[in-house]
Amino acid sequence: MAVGLAVAGEAGQYNGRMTPFVILSCMMAATGGVIFGYDIGISGGVTSMEPFLKKFFPEVNTKMKSDTKISNYCKFDSELLTSFTSSLYIAGLVASLFASLVTRAYGRKPSILAGGAAFLAGSALNGAAMNIYMLILGRVLLGVGVGFGNQAVPLYLSEMAPPKYRGAINNGFQFSVGIGALSANLINYGTEKIKGGWGWRISLALAAVPASVLTLGAFFLPETPNSLIQHSADHQTAKLMLQRIRGVDDVQVELDDLIKANNISKNMKHPFKKILERKYRPQLVMAIAIPFFQQVTGINVIAFYAPILFRTVGLGESASLLSSVMTGVVGTISTFISMLIVDKFGRRALFLAGGIQMLVSQIMVGGVMAAQLGDHGGVSKGYAYLVLVLICIYVAGFGWSWGPLGWLVPSEIFPLEIRSAGQSINVVVNFLFTFIVAQTFLAMLCHFKAGIFFFFGGWGVVMTLFVYLFLPETKNVPIEKMEIVWQEHWFWRRIVGDFSKDTKMEAP
Repeated sequence: MAVGLAVAGEAGQYNGRMTPFVILSCMMAATGGVIFGYDIGISGGVTSMEPFLKKFFPEVNTKMKSDTKISNYCKFDSELLTSFTSSLYIAGLVASLFASLVTRAYGRKPSILAGGAAFLAGSALNGAAMNIYMLILGRVLLGVGVGFGNQAVPLYLSEMAPPKYRGAINNGFQFSVGIGALSANLINYGTEKIKGGWGWRISLALAAVPASVLTLGAFFLPETPNSLIQHSADHQTAKLMLQRIRGVDDVQVELDDLIKANNISKNMKHPFKKILERKYRPQLVMAIAIPFFQQVTGINVIAFYAPILFRTVGLGESASLLSSVMTGVVGTISTFISMLIVDKFGRRALFLAGGIQMLVSQIMVGGVMAAQLGDHGGVSKGYAYLVLVLICIYVAGFGWSWGPLGWLVPSEIFPLEIRSAGQSINVVVNFLFTFIVAQTFLAMLCHFKAGIFFFFGGWGVVMTLFVYLFLPETKNVPIEKMEIVWQEHWFWRRIVGDFSKDTKMEAP
């Protein structure tokens, strides 16, 4: 990869503007985020619906209804119920490793297509599920879809976007996740009211709508210039595509950088082995640390289990689902704000501000629940709504920081030769810890009680310090010249500094 050729912030040397063609392509690809968000939102709502619990998890329903001795915090503690939610993430974890091979060998577009098709099959199985096996098999197929989608879509968006708008375009992925989760919450709120008790089937089957859009849309998506160069010796096609997406004729400087990056990428036979080398250490650390921290913010706990959490503090079934709609609206709006400001204020400022906001609100939620919610009885309506407001503040903090940036930063920091492998590691770590957190949360809620919020708050301190000390600013830096930020960083330059000369010599 050619480095030492750019000064940080020198995105202006690439010609181009934001074109309608790029906007349309990225909107279509970002539908991959909608299917991920829809699934997160739908599973939390469905698992708080009584007809669904009666059919598949009768022991949870009985425990919730009749066992007055059981602690408020333990009513929903069921291994089978958490397996339903988290089976998707193990499937996604394995699928994203295969997706890396497909993305590298055939391009970004086939991975997006495969993701949409698998999700479509999974939503059909779930909507028609007659027993727990059909239900969990459907979840596994959804996991394969999400694994392929989350591996390929953020890469696609980062490669299509002009450098100075890359943050906004890539944050569109998390915005789509928010739209998906919000749609799911609204649908759950509606289907829960269906008298026959089959509303949950509609909730699960409607996942087919965004999956169909993604699958059909993927046929018409253009391949990224980076991918075209990677898979063809004829660079003219890539040049034409670059001219089309940048809206100008003179794209030679950017094309030359892509070709140089590709020449180095071609000599690399084992990207997963290569990424362990010292010169890629900062990228590897970020690919593991950022998705890990994104999960230990506790956000997916709120997303999966918000209706269950609101029922724990004493809101009814319908009020719980409506509360989830409110948190969904807050998350979507804050992510949209992040899209507007991320390329102006930079990644670090948003990470730090959002981290502090989440930390304060979590400690307050924990405090209110510790003081007011015992093992038996509920809390007053006033306190239940205070918890709701604090959770909205927390969701807003996540929505403009760790939510979108947890996908944006890893997708923009990898050199082309390890980009697909790096993004896979990012997705695998994300899914692994989503699985661990989802699998253990209900048991942790039962044992830690309100202390669960202090547990996630403690991680909030660690991740905010980590960003402050170790993450350099990446806004406006061209994606194929990103090493410069590590070479200029107070800590990472000691590790990668020795390699900048070698890498310059490697570039033809």
